[in-house]
Amino acid sequence: MERAAVFDVDGTLVDTNHLHVVTWWEAFRQAGHTVPMHSIHRAVGLGSEDLVARLLGEGRKKEQDAELSAAHKTLYGQYFDRLPALRDAGRLLRRLDHEGWTVVLATSASGPELSALRRAISAEDAITATASAEDVQQGKPAPEPVEQALELAGVPPERAVLVGDTVWDMKAGSRAGVRCVGVLCGGIPRADLEEAGATAVYDDPAHLLACLADSPFGTR
Repeated sequence: MERAAVFDVDGTLVDTNHLHVVTWWEAFRQAGHTVPMHSIHRAVGLGSEDLVARLLGEGRKKEQDAELSAAHKTLYGQYFDRLPALRDAGRLLRRLDHEGWTVVLATSASGPELSALRRAISAEDAITATASAEDVQQGKPAPEPVEQALELAGVPPERAVLVGDTVWDMKAGSRAGVRCVGVLCGGIPRADLEEAGATAVYDDPAHLLACLADSPFGTR
C-alpha cells in the first residue's frame, strides 16, 4: 500500500518562523497595535485570519484584518529570493520519496510565497502534491489541511506520518488521525509539541534524516 509523508513547510523545512514574527510585528506596529514578539511566535503556523484573531481578540476592528494580512505579505515578500532551507530538508524529502513514501506538503502558504518556499527546499522531484491555503476552508489546527493532503496522496490516515514544528501542526495531524512527528527548529518546546500530539520529536530535518530508520517512518 501507498504511504504518505505529509510535511508542514514554514519552520519545518524552511527556516522562516522568525521572519514571520518580525514581519507580523511590523505589520501590527504600522497599524497601531503593540503585540509582543513572543506572542506572535506562538501564533505562527495559523492562517492569517486566525493569527490576527488570536493576537488581537474578538473586540478588534475586523475590517482591518485584510489590511494587516496584506501588510505582512508585502513585508515578508522582501525575503522571497533568499529564504533559507533548513539543513538536509531537500535530502530528507528525496530519501523518503526514494523509499516509496508519497511526499505531500500541507501549508498555509499559497501563491508566490509557496513558490518561494518550494524553490528554497529545492526538491521538486520528490514532492507529489501540495495542500495549500487555497485548497481548504479551515487552516490548522483544523484537520482539513492534513485531510486534503491525504486525499491528494490517496492514502488513509493510518498509512501516513505528519512532520511539523508547531502545536497547530500536531493538533491538525492528531485530529486527522495520522501519526505526528515534531521538529524543534521552529522554536516551539518539545513538551508543547508532545502535549499537542507528537509521538516523536527531532531537532530538525537533518536529525530526522539521520534517525530515519528508527523513526516513525522506519516503523510503519
